[in-house]
Amino acid sequence: MNRDLTKGPVMGSMLAFAVPMILGNLLQQCYNVADTLIVGRYLGKNALAAVGSSFTLMTFLTSILLGLCMGSGAVFSIRFGQRDRDGLREGAHAAFALIAAFTLALNAAAFLCLDGIRVFLRVPGEVWPMMREYLAVIFCGIAATFLYNYFASFLRAVGNSVAPLVFLAASALVNIGLDLWLVLGLRRGVAGAAEATVIAQYLSGAGIAAYTLVKHPGLRPGGGRFRLRWGRMREIAGFSILTCVQQSVMNLGILMVQGLVNSFGPTVMAAFAAAVKIDAFAYMPVQDFGNAFSTFIAQNYGAGEEGRIQAGLKGAVAACMAFCLAVSALVWVFAAPLMGLFVEAGETATILEGVRYLRIEGAFYCGIGCLFLLYGLYRALGRPGMSVVLTVISLGTRVALAYLLCAVPAIGVVGIWWSVPIGWALADAAGLGYYRARRGRLLAWEDGRGEKPPRKPQMGKKKDKIRLTGTK
Repeated sequence: MNRDLTKGPVMGSMLAFAVPMILGNLLQQCYNVADTLIVGRYLGKNALAAVGSSFTLMTFLTSILLGLCMGSGAVFSIRFGQRDRDGLREGAHAAFALIAAFTLALNAAAFLCLDGIRVFLRVPGEVWPMMREYLAVIFCGIAATFLYNYFASFLRAVGNSVAPLVFLAASALVNIGLDLWLVLGLRRGVAGAAEATVIAQYLSGAGIAAYTLVKHPGLRPGGGRFRLRWGRMREIAGFSILTCVQQSVMNLGILMVQGLVNSFGPTVMAAFAAAVKIDAFAYMPVQDFGNAFSTFIAQNYGAGEEGRIQAGLKGAVAACMAFCLAVSALVWVFAAPLMGLFVEAGETATILEGVRYLRIEGAFYCGIGCLFLLYGLYRALGRPGMSVVLTVISLGTRVALAYLLCAVPAIGVVGIWWSVPIGWALADAAGLGYYRARRGRLLAWEDGRGEKPPRKPQMGKKKDKIRLTGTK
């Protein structure tokens, strides 16, 4: 079902749309968490370190595709809010062609650079053989990641957040079942864990593609409907590439920190691998709420509903902060039992290091929650470049401090953990300051004559091209 977020109760509409997204991405985390839990429990510390480091690398690679899809989704949402059926269809075609080309290039580069990854990530010799084996399989799933995220972004942009959840739920169950069979039953080791993930990814990607093309026949090629217009390509590229830069810069910074973590040896690597999964589960709901909030803002921006935007901002901030405070308390209290899910009880050094990481990070989830809302807001208002600036502030601070602090013998690896909340705080301050200083211009519409466009244009009717504030 498609949900029009320009109508109805503000928070009720936003939360009803957000909940399936939150559940869906929690299930998506099950892909790698299933690998991590089974590998850590049954294949040992080095295998856990290999899969954990691979997860950080794959997060970086897929963030490139995710950023392109998220940027395109912002354009789709605005066109949906405008009731511009032709613009929505042409934009979807342009986005598919652009992101598909990026996917092919990324997949080729991943395989070509496979052996250089060890040097870049400073992977210890005892971990590398298993990590290489895992990556050689997992890279085969990059195309599936594109299919799922592209069609999920389109469906969410037009208000359907339930269908992506259904396909992820099915594939997550398949992934866990295959993990148990391939790793424990067939004894295929880390390669079996990777194979389970890739098969599940293709099931979700192909399934959601078929569903979307049935429900939205205008997206299908043929009949003269698949047109790549230069104007649409430029608009999609403007949003998508900047959002891609924001996502990839964020995860490149994390990847650089992973290399630093790896230099402390397998124990710290394993602790980080397990703790990052817990961390991701803890703040994943607020990240997805930020994406749902972005769709809400974009649809209402397209419809010219400034009052709903203001009301949505206030409600989203209150809900986000309440959730983050509750999760911070839970992670602080249950850090040790959570680490025990991934690491055998005898690995006390690994568990203690993971607990220390979680208690430092977990105390400051309000910082990352606010940052996710700011990312979503600027993307929806046609200012994806501001999201890049905030990411550079957050991750630049994190990487610089991590390298500086861990070099001090009295601080060591704990300096890497403390660099994260400091980066969040600085980026939040910059993002909030920019919004307060330029709120009037951010919420203003512009067309080619500097005037507001019609608030509710009719579906299918031609109208003047609208230039979104902040785009060129």
